Amino acid sequence: MLLITNCRLYDAPANAPLTSILIRQGIIETLGQIEHADQVLDAGGRIVAPGLLDVHIQGAGGADVLDATPEALQAMSRTCARFGVTGFLGTTVYKPGQKNRHLQVAAECVGQDLGGAQLLGIHLEGPFISLHKRGMIQPDCITLPSASILDEIYALTGDTLKMMTIAPELPGCAQAVRTLVDRGAVAAFAHSSANYDETVRGFEMGITHVTHLFNAMVGLHHRDPGPLGAIFERPEITCQVITDGVHSHPAVLRLAFDALGAERLVTITDGMHAMGLPDGHYVYNSLEYESRDGTARYKDGTLIGTALGLSQMLARLTRFTPCTVPAAIRTATQNPAQVLGLGQTKGSIAPGRDADLVLLENDLTVHATLVAGRVVYQH
Repeated sequence: MLLITNCRLYDAPANAPLTSILIRQGIIETLGQIEHADQVLDAGGRIVAPGLLDVHIQGAGGADVLDATPEALQAMSRTCARFGVTGFLGTTVYKPGQKNRHLQVAAECVGQDLGGAQLLGIHLEGPFISLHKRGMIQPDCITLPSASILDEIYALTGDTLKMMTIAPELPGCAQAVRTLVDRGAVAAFAHSSANYDETVRGFEMGITHVTHLFNAMVGLHHRDPGPLGAIFERPEITCQVITDGVHSHPAVLRLAFDALGAERLVTITDGMHAMGLPDGHYVYNSLEYESRDGTARYKDGTLIGTALGLSQMLARLTRFTPCTVPAAIRTATQNPAQVLGLGQTKGSIAPGRDADLVLLENDLTVHATLVAGRVVYQH
């Protein structure tokens, strides 16, 4: 048993008394004033929140899913834990006609003890996406929707494939979406040239989520609303947002928060190789890049990703928008848990839920991270 004392629950009223959380065998058993336990962890009046969930992260700690080794996933897991993350989707690509060993390795590591955050599954960006909106995804990772390609993907991943980003304007997309949904994966919109009507049809096919809102999609125009017009008007569609203020200007983040509210927004990192590393020059995919103030760019200035952890993304969300701290925490806990169908076990603090927890300072820096009631990081 572990007893966490002097907890300030993230969603409690400001004048609420401190409380305790009793954990038994990795599950929250009781909330309230409990006197005895085998082990005691004093939260010291800090904020206690559900463990953060990152549904879109490609790399961290100098490693990447594409490295295709358990050690790379361990580095990602431990780095994630430093930023309050207790569960993540390893986000990567599929290369048609190649071995794709990275997918097999990731699938084998789902549910294993990696030393930090749990690898909950795989998020594939593509291969059924638009060449015209591919962003940093290479052309050899893109192909038209195909039942045989999807079969090959599932042969590698099994049901560890939890999310696929897909472009609904492509021929054959409807069948691919049906297969994903039937097998329990989330079909997400992005890396797409779809217009308003094509995006609406994508939602009717079964797409329920949006990958990195604003990025890798057609912009909003007052006579041609594009996908954003369709996304904003559909209250059932949830949206990932990179809240660093670089991938989307702070004014655009405010627009997104006003349109979506805290209920539909899912804060992500879209993290890469440099997350958790100090500012400096690094090499990735044989190309030199610079990581500075949480942003990674190639030498020519091309934006390649973020080096911020999820707790830091939440701090920027509260800095750039009217979002409160409890609402910001919701965007990285309850919301992604519901997107992944894990709302009965993760994303909230209640008896019977997994004891995946994070202790936060007032500025949202991480003091400690617990996975299944075990401390995997402590500052």
